[in-house]
Amino acid sequence: MSVETEKNRKPAGKKKRRRHAPGKKDRDRMKKLTRGLLILLGAVLIAAVAAVAVLLLTRKKEDNESVKVPLPEIMEEIQPETEETKGLGSSVLNHIITAGSAVWDSFGKRPDSYDLTETEAADFADITQCIIDPDTKRISITAQGDGVPKSDDKYYYLFALNTFEDSIGEDSDYLAKDYKDNSVTFSAALNYNQAGSRLFKKFAVAVKKDGKYVQVATPSYLTNPEAIAKYSSVFQQPGSKKGLLVDPNRMRGGELDDLGVKQAAYNIPVARLLGPTTSAAYPTINYTYNGRTYALNGQVVAEYDLVFGTLTAKGITTTAIILNNYSGAYQQLIHPKARSGSTAPYYMFNGAEESGVEYMAAIASFLADRYSGNSHGRISNWVIANEINARKEWNYMAHTDIETYVEEYARAFRVFYTAIKSVSSSARVYISIDQQWDRNIKNNTNYDGRDILDVFNRNITSKGNIDWGVAQHPYNVPLTEARTWKASKYVEHNAGTSMITMANIEVLVNYMRQAHFLNPSGEVRSILLSEQGYTSSAGQANQAAAFAYAYYKVEAYSDIDGFLLNRQTDAGEEVAQGLAFGLNDGGGNHKQIYNVFKYIDTPEHAQYTDFAKDIIGISSWNEIIR
Repeated sequence: MSVETEKNRKPAGKKKRRRHAPGKKDRDRMKKLTRGLLILLGAVLIAAVAAVAVLLLTRKKEDNESVKVPLPEIMEEIQPETEETKGLGSSVLNHIITAGSAVWDSFGKRPDSYDLTETEAADFADITQCIIDPDTKRISITAQGDGVPKSDDKYYYLFALNTFEDSIGEDSDYLAKDYKDNSVTFSAALNYNQAGSRLFKKFAVAVKKDGKYVQVATPSYLTNPEAIAKYSSVFQQPGSKKGLLVDPNRMRGGELDDLGVKQAAYNIPVARLLGPTTSAAYPTINYTYNGRTYALNGQVVAEYDLVFGTLTAKGITTTAIILNNYSGAYQQLIHPKARSGSTAPYYMFNGAEESGVEYMAAIASFLADRYSGNSHGRISNWVIANEINARKEWNYMAHTDIETYVEEYARAFRVFYTAIKSVSSSARVYISIDQQWDRNIKNNTNYDGRDILDVFNRNITSKGNIDWGVAQHPYNVPLTEARTWKASKYVEHNAGTSMITMANIEVLVNYMRQAHFLNPSGEVRSILLSEQGYTSSAGQANQAAAFAYAYYKVEAYSDIDGFLLNRQTDAGEEVAQGLAFGLNDGGGNHKQIYNVFKYIDTPEHAQYTDFAKDIIGISSWNEIIR
């Protein structure tokens, strides 16, 4: 019954009692009562001291001062020594003091409390772990801070944001909460491949202040989607670094076997995959992902089955380049700031809208699932978009500052990375840049590759570091010049070089070896030279020598995982520009480079490449290594 009820209760009638002299029983009863009162008073005294101490501690803590006064010492100073307290028994008092001391120590370990200012709020804490728990398959998030912010209550709250959201919506519901401390941990359901999937979300930690949720840490994405991968086989290590952009029209013959191709690249323009087909031979493929069904073109998928199945059967490690070609029927894949004003062949992927994220996630999941086993072929490397620093030509979006541009690309990259790795744990996923490194051209509306890497690395690291790689295209300057060894004012051997070609490829390697560029395991990120070629327009000998020069350089750097030559057969539109890059001419005839390519990773390499030393002006291949 409450105190208030007792106070308002009408007193019952009382009988007057006579006073009498206390007997023995009464005296014993009074002794027990007195002893109980003394114990109670002692407890109250201890509690009062503890309260005062806590108050002092709290005030000291708020002033960020250290308090280290043990409660037992305080008790020794204030505890009176009387006959009654002796009678209480030392064990009772010690128990009370020990309990009080524990309370004191607990308060002493409380984190410092700080006012939360608007400028400091977003960086008050750090999300130090944002993963899928390998055992439970649930989301597990840890946030760390130095002290706790003052707020409306005693909790931190966890929210899931969409890729394109920067703040917590007013009507958002939190996923979990935990008591504020220097370190807090949250757990939430992943809901993998369900309508409410959180696989592609980013997670924010907040406190409630003045009735609103305020973010106190940079949101983080999940960093280990491979924890739920269907395919967990090891990476398909190629037989050598020698690779080729293959000609689909020459795949069924024996040329790839004759050339000893160990790696290959093939383009996948994603809009080609979408939509139903009326062909009875190649029916529409209905693919359901995250509770939604997508219609895929069965005939186009069959084409990729043939390409990747053939390459896998030949033991070739395959790289797929994922390109965002324009389709009026599927504009949701095109970033809203890229839907007009360009004739570029490929566009910025759309991570700015929910429909774009959904389509990218479904396409990436389908491709990874279909090409991670052996039944339809296997793709080991995935390059997301082409030469993204060349905004106008290969990854169009309306011009903006580089931070904004990279943020939009990073959002899309995360979706592809997460979808692919959640299916195939060993897959490697790459960002693509060209040879334009640090040009610093005034009023340039494209971006330098170096700047793109710097900003992308900061972006990814700050929002949940993942194991991305870099696919670079070290073409010569100019493209029509096959002689890589020829001096150029644009090619220097330092990080400030305007261009990176095979003449100074060590600049890229050394740049990626910097500590802040290392992957989450502390290793140099994978470097793939996924496209470069040398024209035979000024002579087949120069073309063949250029390839030998480039390949011997690649062999000298263990951090480079592959060198994919462009291309197997000359392309007519490129030859018209003086770019006859093929191992074969348009009629299928072998050029001099054909045998150089064929034998360069075999014991017979010297007899096919020694001729190039005289052309380059060296006596040993060691002379080209820096």
